[in-house]
Amino acid sequence: MIFYLKKVGGALLLPPGILILLLIYSAVRLFKKGYVRAGIINTILATLTYTISIGPVADGLLRGLEGGLEIPEDPKGDVIVVLGAGMVDGAPDFTGKGRPSREAIARIVTAVRLYRRLDLPIIVSGGRIFTDESEAVLMGRFLRDLGVPEERIILESNSRDTRENALYTKEICERMGFKRPILITSATHMRRAILSFETAGMEATPFPSHFRVWEGKRYSWLDYLPSAGALEGTSAAMHEYLGLLFYRIAY
Repeated sequence: MIFYLKKVGGALLLPPGILILLLIYSAVRLFKKGYVRAGIINTILATLTYTISIGPVADGLLRGLEGGLEIPEDPKGDVIVVLGAGMVDGAPDFTGKGRPSREAIARIVTAVRLYRRLDLPIIVSGGRIFTDESEAVLMGRFLRDLGVPEERIILESNSRDTRENALYTKEICERMGFKRPILITSATHMRRAILSFETAGMEATPFPSHFRVWEGKRYSWLDYLPSAGALEGTSAAMHEYLGLLFYRIAY
């Protein structure tokens, strides 16, 4: 019983659960005071916040991005390309300052595992946005720490978004004679990444990492409690949908 109380209590007393409770409480008070319209607005806000903060809804949005993607069993290529996914600038780390985001770490680990299987050079693509160091330099340090020789790492430190990832990576591939890149990025981000590479005139083999949803994924009642993780998943999905819309309109 204590375990279940802890789970439910934690979900309701931590954001976004506490925000939902406050909105419900506020709605009840407003209805009692006769402010029906304001009470309805707060009820709608509480319902919307709850809806986007539960696992099944977040996964439903993410499934539209990750559905149909598969990890190639026998990928063929002549270079591995791994895209950056943000960083924590200046954070203390084992071999320096700064660390990749959790999503970027998943991409780095995938790149190392694929490198050990195929023994291909790795292009790391990611520039500097409001940070002292570029993502590529930081991710290159982590790749070396994980055993990839420095001479097998190629840094692309100028790109600021996915489109520039593709454009600058294409320049490197043309200069160094690479023709069959294997592209590593998060499954959620892969469709936009492939669209960017195709728009840049470059065909790449997708090698998705960090899947958030999969066929047969099961849910328990805990997944219907509001959580910051589910809210982050919803946010990530909406970010990608907006990005895809923008890319199709602009490019």
